[in-house]
Amino acid sequence: MPVVQTGVRASGLPRPPTRTIGLGEKLPPVRRPAHDSSDEEEPPQEPTEMLPDTSHTSRRPPTLRCFQYNDAYIPVPGGHGFAIAAGGTVVVASHHHVSVFYLSTSRTAISNWSTSQLHMKDAKLTCMEFRHASTKDERGTIVWIGTKEGHLFELDLQKGEVIGSKRHAHGHNYVSHIFRYGRSMLTFDESGKVLIFTPEGSRDVSLEGFPPRVFRIPEKQEFMKMIGGLLWTSTRADMGRSSFGTTPIIRIHDVFAPGSVPCAVQPPDAAGAVTSGAILPSSPHMVYLGHDNGYVSVWSIAENEGLPHCIEVLKVSATGIVSLEGVNDRIWAGGRMGAITVYDVTSRPWTVTNCWAAHKQAPVQQLFVDPLSIERIGRLSVVSIGKDQEVKLWDGLLSADWIDMELTKREAQFSTFRPLKVLIVSWNIDAALPEHLTGDPINNQFLFDVLDSVHSPDIISFGFQETVDLENHKGNLQKALRGHRSRSYEDGRVGQHLNPEYKVWQQKLESVVRQAMPQETPYTVIETEGLVGLYSCILVKRTEKVNIDDVGMAIVKRGFAKKYGNKGAIFVRLTVDDTSICIANCHLAAGQGKVQARNSDIQAMFEQEELLPQASTFEDPLAYVGGGDGTMLLDHEVVFFHGDMNYRISKTRESIITAVEAQDLASLLPYDQLSKEMKANSGFRLRSFSEGPLTFAPTYKYDRKSSEYDTSAKNRPPAWCDRILWRGQVPERVQQLHYRRWEADCSDHRPISAAFTMTVKSVNQQMRLMVKAEVATAWTLHQQLLVGDAEQFYEKQGLLCTIF
Repeated sequence: MPVVQTGVRASGLPRPPTRTIGLGEKLPPVRRPAHDSSDEEEPPQEPTEMLPDTSHTSRRPPTLRCFQYNDAYIPVPGGHGFAIAAGGTVVVASHHHVSVFYLSTSRTAISNWSTSQLHMKDAKLTCMEFRHASTKDERGTIVWIGTKEGHLFELDLQKGEVIGSKRHAHGHNYVSHIFRYGRSMLTFDESGKVLIFTPEGSRDVSLEGFPPRVFRIPEKQEFMKMIGGLLWTSTRADMGRSSFGTTPIIRIHDVFAPGSVPCAVQPPDAAGAVTSGAILPSSPHMVYLGHDNGYVSVWSIAENEGLPHCIEVLKVSATGIVSLEGVNDRIWAGGRMGAITVYDVTSRPWTVTNCWAAHKQAPVQQLFVDPLSIERIGRLSVVSIGKDQEVKLWDGLLSADWIDMELTKREAQFSTFRPLKVLIVSWNIDAALPEHLTGDPINNQFLFDVLDSVHSPDIISFGFQETVDLENHKGNLQKALRGHRSRSYEDGRVGQHLNPEYKVWQQKLESVVRQAMPQETPYTVIETEGLVGLYSCILVKRTEKVNIDDVGMAIVKRGFAKKYGNKGAIFVRLTVDDTSICIANCHLAAGQGKVQARNSDIQAMFEQEELLPQASTFEDPLAYVGGGDGTMLLDHEVVFFHGDMNYRISKTRESIITAVEAQDLASLLPYDQLSKEMKANSGFRLRSFSEGPLTFAPTYKYDRKSSEYDTSAKNRPPAWCDRILWRGQVPERVQQLHYRRWEADCSDHRPISAAFTMTVKSVNQQMRLMVKAEVATAWTLHQQLLVGDAEQFYEKQGLLCTIF
């Protein structure tokens, strides 16, 4: 029966032709895309978010080292504990206990009191803050404490006794927050009642004899902070709508102006619930709010601009922001997985200057500056409290990084330098064997020609992909997954742990190097490893081996269930003199539209902690950078990242081949996915890497033993899948000599190579110690200026009280 169509077409276009399908007849085949592989379909990509630049991030924890017991363990009971700090004094409280730590005199708490000992009966403690004191000796010694029952207590830490109280000051409501502002103290409960205690004359505020003024705010505010003398609040239950979706409503109260009406503002973009807020001493006219979906909204509070208004909303984290603080000229953010990240907000996009694991895979629940540390210890201390039930103190001025940067500038004063040549060869061999390099002069001579492409390289790295046939999952793949034997680094025994699939290539490479290189400069294998299809072999001149140390290897498995390693990477690390080098051989996710999958593979490789063995000289690892110990990829001064990265060209097969035949490669470059990611995606982990000009034709995909691009049914578009990138901590110390392809045709990829001259350093330890002492002296003077500026800022913010 014919299909009957009804209804009027709004477009006015003629109806499409109808088809008649008889009963019992087969349905017509599904119309297929132009290319027979779904790999070649490129779905619309999500717009790239301008995440902060992480290319030069230090991961050294900025531990505050000015106490006798810097590494003291300060526990905070989970779920109901809280803490405050004043210099080396840390006060920890939970339901019915108060503990006091003095890091200058003891590793453990010097005072432990129960609420019954303090005559608080059965009060359950909920919050606390140091009270203002006009005399320096009393600052940081008197604490106000709020309770679940609505009581307020004033505790003298030196005497160990309650010196004031106001029972049921908040009725029977839970006291949620206590803030100090100048000489005033503000207490808040969950019903929205605010008590403002302000002393008269020159006396200090006290719970005894000072009737508070009452102020009201909406109940059960989840975010609450005094910023610039105003109270900023927000709650998840109070969300509004914008053109971008649901956004939080932020209310700003002038609590010191009786009868004032709060103003309500919203960010224009879809930021999540507000979790935290901060103001930067370097730009006090701006407020930064952290949101639970990883965004930061930036607000202008300049007096001449009227109401606070949002000037931008930035995505800064893939996970939510739990806590936020402004420290000196940087924003510090606490994450859900225990990391603290420090941002330079003056650049566009923002730059991550520091990121370290502060708390063990647990949210950083609180992050705050300790202004009292300025006058108590002459430092700017930052306190973090994690859900791992620990309090930690950090150096807010990041002194170790400042000293490191100055030392880098002055390296020439304590180091000598020499050149080193490196040859990198990368090839997806498509399961070819050494005997397949026969049949014509190009194949026969390929390895000899590539070794002859640079004169006398000191390091030679071969990195192959698809060394085994990954299509045969039940055969070669299972063999490749067999367990390895124990490793050996003795001459002549390196690689004995390998499976036969890799050994044949090691034997071939060693043989060719022996034949191609002068007999008076023999080479030796220092590391070789296989990972399913990946294979790496690193050779060095035997005369250079004495200068090599800290050899290490690691693998990251991706691909099948992220554990079998048909995709992934092999990392080989070594130091030459006092310069660290890491060579990564990778095979990333395949498919024309799999850009995000490839990016995720790279991100996993870059962010894996304890990837490589820790440096043997961990106390002061001269060869490593960014505060690292050699366990992560970017701890190394020089990184070479190569392999079958599988990034494609976002054009049709026909247009690509036409451009290649016309030798118009420049027209393809704007469509190269890897180049686009490196230029446009600020969160791309290879953004800080360099690549030589792509002056050679795409290396994928060929018919085997042919110069024709793929003529199979899939008709894959050609692409520059095979790449060699590099990164130098000091860019001028790595110079590329060549970057080219080769014409061996026993695989569906063409091999590529790159040669480099790099500069390695050798450090004179005694001279370095002398220069470091000079830099430390310069830092002391610089720190005094920074601390002085911070003191003035916190006075204006009402957190230090010398002007009140």
